[in-house]
Amino acid sequence: MASSDPHKPFDAIGMQPSGQDSAVHLQDAAESSQPWQPAPISHQQTAQDPEYTTLDEDDDEDAAQDLVSDSGFDSGSLLGDETDTLASSILNHRMENGRQYHAYRDGAYWGPNDELAKEILDFAHHMYLLTLDQKLFLAPIQDPQTILDCGTGTGIWAIDMADQYPSATVIGTDLSPIQPEWVPPNCLFEIDDVSLDWTFPPNHFDFIHIRELFGCIPDWDFFFQQAFEHTKPGGYIEIVEHSVQPVSDDDSMGPDHFYHTWGKVVIEMGKKFGKSFTIWEESAERIRRAGFVDVVVVDYKWPMNGWPTESKQKNIGRWNQLRLMDGVEGFMLRLLTQVGGWSIARAQLHLAQMRKELKSYRTHAYLPGTVVYARKPLSA
Repeated sequence: MASSDPHKPFDAIGMQPSGQDSAVHLQDAAESSQPWQPAPISHQQTAQDPEYTTLDEDDDEDAAQDLVSDSGFDSGSLLGDETDTLASSILNHRMENGRQYHAYRDGAYWGPNDELAKEILDFAHHMYLLTLDQKLFLAPIQDPQTILDCGTGTGIWAIDMADQYPSATVIGTDLSPIQPEWVPPNCLFEIDDVSLDWTFPPNHFDFIHIRELFGCIPDWDFFFQQAFEHTKPGGYIEIVEHSVQPVSDDDSMGPDHFYHTWGKVVIEMGKKFGKSFTIWEESAERIRRAGFVDVVVVDYKWPMNGWPTESKQKNIGRWNQLRLMDGVEGFMLRLLTQVGGWSIARAQLHLAQMRKELKSYRTHAYLPGTVVYARKPLSA
């Protein structure tokens, strides 16, 4: 059964504090020189144990190449004539309107994966730590041994969890190979599309973490069914998402304010793209339908800038302003031009208007969000 009081303030939930906010080493990635067609890929281990192997002088150059990798992915797992093309397809990227995007399942995700995009993802991680009082999660998990981070991005959350739970195996999946090479030995990264059938064993994970997958999943009910199937009985799922439509609790954001236009355009682009941006307000009901129980919803607010007087919200707002000022192009450029059919000039004017509004402290707007967690029944 669902919790009788599903909405709780996060500070009322006793959780273990997280470790420090990890610093992620960002890597350069090469632009893809050839178009690539999506192909199936099995799960590959991508984190390496940082040990050194000494080569004898007689070893040939090819053997040395086998032991050296310039990416965060285990080169040995991609060796062989039949996988050379696959490896190149995954590790290469494509350029579009001056931004770099992933090559694996090209076009499945709207955001770039270049250095600026990775920085924005890490800004968001810092904001979530501020929001949740330095906690990495709110679900009442106890000594998890198998943890999955869906859409891990730079891998910063997975790395922090691996540090916090050294006996656990933490797997982060993503479409982009942008995670660092030097990670805790219990942290693994895999290239995968979690919107497809999962290939993990059933009843496998103690904890499944989902954060900022808005606009990424074409069928959320299927996705949560997969998550339910692969969660251990008694294990937990947690979904952390926020709205893309700024709102205000006072009359500072009139009916003609640009923030209304911004939100409507994002929602419209998501519908055309076939991947919703409204999961923040739908996840509780959807995971109930999937079979999870004891559903808890924790609400939070991200101010659009530093307009609040309360110190915590003001700090979060300043970070959100920075994240959006630097990130709106990556957030919307592909959607506006490739999905919406806008010209580059029209798109850039739209983004410039958003940046202008972000500088105004007269509008007391914020992005509402939810942390939703639930348990898989022991009898399931």
